[in-house]
Amino acid sequence: MVAVWRIVDYRRAETPVTEPITKFGGQPTWLGPPQWPLSAAWGTPMRFLCQIALELVGDGPGRLAYVFVTHGDHGRDTEEFDPDVIFADGGENAVVVQPGTFAGPTVSLASGPTLYHDDGSPAEYTVDLVRDEDPEPLSLDVYLALPSEDRDRYVEAIDHDKIGGTALPPDQHDCPAGGPWRPLLRLATNWTPFYLNLGSAPVALAFLSADGGTGCLRVEDS
Repeated sequence: MVAVWRIVDYRRAETPVTEPITKFGGQPTWLGPPQWPLSAAWGTPMRFLCQIALELVGDGPGRLAYVFVTHGDHGRDTEEFDPDVIFADGGENAVVVQPGTFAGPTVSLASGPTLYHDDGSPAEYTVDLVRDEDPEPLSLDVYLALPSEDRDRYVEAIDHDKIGGTALPPDQHDCPAGGPWRPLLRLATNWTPFYLNLGSAPVALAFLSADGGTGCLRVEDS
């Protein structure tokens, strides 16, 4: 079995969260000089989605991964939607790990575009996490060879919002070179208390390299 932290609840922050903890929205708690990634197509700062304490996935304490996506402002998110946001190498999303240096284009912004609610108000949340176990990862061939009811049970066991754990065999298929990649975040973005337009029924999947130095994000949309 594989250790996992299930996201069971979101707690709205009454004041800005400045500790180096796992959170969604607000502003990043930079551990080093700010490295705010830029959209390849727009040339503007991406939107901050979350930061994740990497000790949750077995790395040492004192490290964070910051997740960003290209995303329009409130009321303009549909017309400004960039379809390349779903691709791990499309230049429209980023995972920045600190301490460390992000390889893509960045700007030295301490604060920038962040999450908002349906009404456009700023969103910032900490999360309640529950320690659990996922099944062991399967290769795609082994997964496809399972009887259909066993495949359904396997998917049901790992198909939840979480940090770490096990990814479906196809999940890493479109990740860039630099792996093997290990799961960092699984988030069904239509079911969060904040608003995020990444497609019609999107699941954001973030991964971390084996050495923990880099990350990537891709979006599956049914």
